[in-house]
Amino acid sequence: MAPRSGFSGWWAKDKQKGTPVVVTMENPNYSVLEIDGPDAEAFPSMDKGRGKNAKQFTWVLLLKAHHAAGCIGSAAAALWALPRVIKRRLVARPRASTESDRPGKAQLLLKFIRGFLLFSLVALAFELVAYSKGWHFQKPDLHLPENLHMPEAIEIQGWMHSAYLSWLSFRANYIAYPMQLLSYICIILFVIQSVDRFVLCIGFFWIKFKKIKPTVEGDPFKSDDGSEYKYPMVLVQIPMCNEREVYEQSISAVCQIDWPKDRFLIQVLDDSDDETIQLLISNEVSKWSQRGVNIIYRHRLVRTGYKAGNLKSAMSCEYIKDYEFVAIFDADFQPNPDFLKLTIPHFKGNPELGLVQARWSFVNTNENLLTRLQNINLCFHFEVEQQVNGYLWNFFGFNGTAGVWRIKALEDSGGWLERTTVEDMDIAVRAHLHGWKFIFLNDVKVLCEVPESYEAYRKQQHRWHSGPMHLFRLCLPAIITSKISIWKKANLILLFFLLRKLILPFYSFTLFCVILPLTMFIPEAELPVWVICYVPVLMSFLNILPALRSFPFIVPYLLFENTMSVTKFNAMVSGLFKLGSSYEWVVTKKAGRSSESDLLTAAERESKILSLPQLYKGSSESELSELNKVNEQFRKAPLPVIKANKMYKKELALSLLLLTAAARSLLSAQGIHFYFLLFQGVSFLVVGLDLIGEQMS
Repeated sequence: MAPRSGFSGWWAKDKQKGTPVVVTMENPNYSVLEIDGPDAEAFPSMDKGRGKNAKQFTWVLLLKAHHAAGCIGSAAAALWALPRVIKRRLVARPRASTESDRPGKAQLLLKFIRGFLLFSLVALAFELVAYSKGWHFQKPDLHLPENLHMPEAIEIQGWMHSAYLSWLSFRANYIAYPMQLLSYICIILFVIQSVDRFVLCIGFFWIKFKKIKPTVEGDPFKSDDGSEYKYPMVLVQIPMCNEREVYEQSISAVCQIDWPKDRFLIQVLDDSDDETIQLLISNEVSKWSQRGVNIIYRHRLVRTGYKAGNLKSAMSCEYIKDYEFVAIFDADFQPNPDFLKLTIPHFKGNPELGLVQARWSFVNTNENLLTRLQNINLCFHFEVEQQVNGYLWNFFGFNGTAGVWRIKALEDSGGWLERTTVEDMDIAVRAHLHGWKFIFLNDVKVLCEVPESYEAYRKQQHRWHSGPMHLFRLCLPAIITSKISIWKKANLILLFFLLRKLILPFYSFTLFCVILPLTMFIPEAELPVWVICYVPVLMSFLNILPALRSFPFIVPYLLFENTMSVTKFNAMVSGLFKLGSSYEWVVTKKAGRSSESDLLTAAERESKILSLPQLYKGSSESELSELNKVNEQFRKAPLPVIKANKMYKKELALSLLLLTAAARSLLSAQGIHFYFLLFQGVSFLVVGLDLIGEQMS
């Protein structure tokens, strides 16, 4: 078919812009040289546009095909190498550590998965025998098990055939209905949560379309009566614990904040139990103090309450009464110099405002696949969830860092409490119940880093999902008896806690990791295709909208989110029922990427650590002698044990379960179910062997 004249004319337009372009294909079989310029005479004058169109279009297609072939080749190479990597990881298992086993209730989920796996293997063996013998029947109706044709006694071929028929009858009469009921409940929860996410995305688009954002009227640094503006007193806190990799960059960034030196104080709240790190941090503080920065170092002898206890201890100082606001930064955060000038003005003329929260920005997004997938989740959390909830309800969970609190709001809400591992969410909920409002600034970003290893990310997610359920148990009576409106109570209980913190991990794990593989062996309760494919893909697409550059990772993102559901479900249950791990705080491992532009910087930092006395020429003799002792201990200390990637039992068991269910789906020719179970099983296998994220020697 000849091309349409409109398309041909548009393609053949001479724009007379740019310089000649040379395109060379890397394939050794052919090479292309194309010169496109205003004086090019490569085409005859007759039908010039049509000839140019055909030639360009051909090579554009070839370029696209070459790129696609490269991507497919890379994917094929990765899949080809996967068995070798798995074999190497399994062979090295004596050296590789496994996830810590906790006795008692904490291992109930693993026992359940193992039992489920054993059942699926036995059922698959039974089905294979039945299939080979020809005992294959049509799938029974969902509600009419009596429609299943059962052979007469003369047709039964031995005891195994009889057992198989008994299993079919038992399955249709006693297992199918409970499975259908559980499936329907999970599907309803799935639809409700999908609607909630869709509404949040509509709010996100509305904010983008209307360009709605918090603004400050007039000149915030100009006094109303024309006199000289008096900057408010601001306290800056940097809580840290054994943060060897990032302490220097955080202290340096905070000390360079643009604010009158006599109007703000920096507290470095060090909970480190390593004496070497304590000396490093205290001497870094001394260095900046000698430069005229108002900074002090605090170290607790009794480390109770984790981060909440650290902040509570710091706020008990006598001089705190002189300060009006407090900004909090975790040890890997680097605020820009204008941070306070972009956040503090929002408090002016707004006495009900208790918190101004800035957005996180990540320096190691492209480090590996794990960091890319985290970036998708966190971009949605900030741009959609927090921005929309801040606009609609003036409430969202405090992120624990990169925020400015009005100290009066903290004191009015009861201050920092040590009752949970999510002290940031705890203080935010209590402040909301006391009538304080929050503002989220999406255009004020603070540099930080995301975990690069799956072990660190898994522990972080466990804390983030067990803590809210523990907090929900504690604060539910206070929410019900509070004086806020009924709509805000409903938002807190039904949406903030139940739907997004409890229901989401529950149905994700139950629906996709339990019910779906089970329906392969109980086909009476088969899940519809739109639950398995269409709606999850749509939700993943909505999640990825705030980070459109990550669109090529939409399929790995969908699979990885389902893979993480086992960790989130386990954490949710432990927090809801106050199991041992619900009050476990593990400091997220940092790589120090925020302070390293290249390997040379990393080497320089290591050399600083190895030559501590040369760092601080202004230190006293006693301090230098202590540093020399630490250096001697460091030199005499044995070499550190080389860490290996862990192996995760729950993920590996679920991988075998899903792959077994995928094999069973082949017998009934369920295409979409097979592919979903296959890829999801491979995803669990990759994560269970810790092949995602940072790889250790």
